[in-house]
Amino acid sequence: VTGASFVVFNGALKTSSGFLAKSSIVEDGLMVQITRETMESLRQALRDKKDFKITCGKTDTGDVKEYVDICWVENEEKANKG
Repeated sequence: VTGASFVVFNGALKTSSGFLAKSSIVEDGLMVQITRETMESLRQALRDKKDFKITCGKTDTGDVKEYVDICWVENEEKANKG
């Protein structure tokens, strides 16, 4: 589990790169590089307020170790509004 101040989703990852998706820590945030198709699915999931899971790693390995989970929660924090 990694805590981050911000998350950047980059939809420019080419399918020919050999990766499903790539995640990396950038300063105090997280950058997730995904394909255009995954970006479209992510945007739809955000519009529909549905959880979404991004699998990171190479396409040819069955040994995937990283996931980026976007989860909606029931309770809203009241702290730090604004």
